[in-house]
Amino acid sequence: MNRNIRALPKIELHCHLDGSLRIDTILDILKSDNKIDATDIEEIRSMDKREALEKIKSKVVVPIDTNSLVQYLDSFELPVEIMQTEEVLERVAFELLEDAAKENVKYIEVRYAPLLHTRRGLGVKEIISSVLAGMKRAEEEYGIKGNLILGCMRNMSEDDAIKVIEQGKEFIGRGVVAVDLCGPEEEGFCKNYLNAMSLARSLGYHVTIHAGEAASGQNVLDAINLLGATRIGHGVRTKDCKEAYDLVKSKGISLEMCPTSNIQTKAVSSLENHPFCEYLSEGIRVSLNTDNRTVSDIDLSHEIKIMDLDSYETYEKIYKYSVESSFADEDTKSWLLKILKS
Repeated sequence: MNRNIRALPKIELHCHLDGSLRIDTILDILKSDNKIDATDIEEIRSMDKREALEKIKSKVVVPIDTNSLVQYLDSFELPVEIMQTEEVLERVAFELLEDAAKENVKYIEVRYAPLLHTRRGLGVKEIISSVLAGMKRAEEEYGIKGNLILGCMRNMSEDDAIKVIEQGKEFIGRGVVAVDLCGPEEEGFCKNYLNAMSLARSLGYHVTIHAGEAASGQNVLDAINLLGATRIGHGVRTKDCKEAYDLVKSKGISLEMCPTSNIQTKAVSSLENHPFCEYLSEGIRVSLNTDNRTVSDIDLSHEIKIMDLDSYETYEKIYKYSVESSFADEDTKSWLLKILKS
């Protein structure tokens, strides 16, 4: 595609807040907050800035030869440890949208798991409010639009998921648009969250589920049929389950694909074996996303570039799929489509 990729208008639907902190922000917070008590923190505080930044990068940025999704998730330990105050949560949310806006992302859906940020006593509502405040401030300053997806961890209980859903319901229509199940993926996990996702749908949340990333396409099928998902996070293994593949195609379920992350977590073996282009050519609705900007050391422009799209028309198709499958309101969707035309 012979275009200035960075200048293209972009949409991102799958981006984790705790995987997208700036390295220098992590250092700044480590030096200013003496309550943080994580491995190697005192060593980092004693280093000069260059050494400290390299040390932090080694802890939060994963190599391409990561062994698995579980090892990949280890890189979130330090970011989560520092994201325990309202001020930090607002700051990192603002900075994520600021970074996205600088590469011409026009709309972004940010996701994170509120219960990971209660270690110092913050309540779920305070945690959600803080992130929304940072996003709102960035929207006003940069003209980007964003919404928030509340994550429920699969290594926590269904009662924990219900707590997040109940506490977050007052923010629906005020920046919160959906719920997600994320974290380590096991076969058959969907049956453990039937009540939680039924409640979420009844309250007006959209549902997107991480599935078919570190386990089989059967999880994709269950996420749609049992949990009511209208989007699937990753879904690279959808093609391995014919029933799931046929359902995704017939119902227009969108797959939120993250190529670099999928290689790092060993969801796919290589870029050449990534199913993104195959799915796109076969009429599956796909979007391109970073997953975790810092952990994977990428931005959305990078992900577009490495897919080596054959034409601008193909990019337009992906952009339109992203608009249509976003959880934005109709006015925002119309605005996004007008940007593409202009």
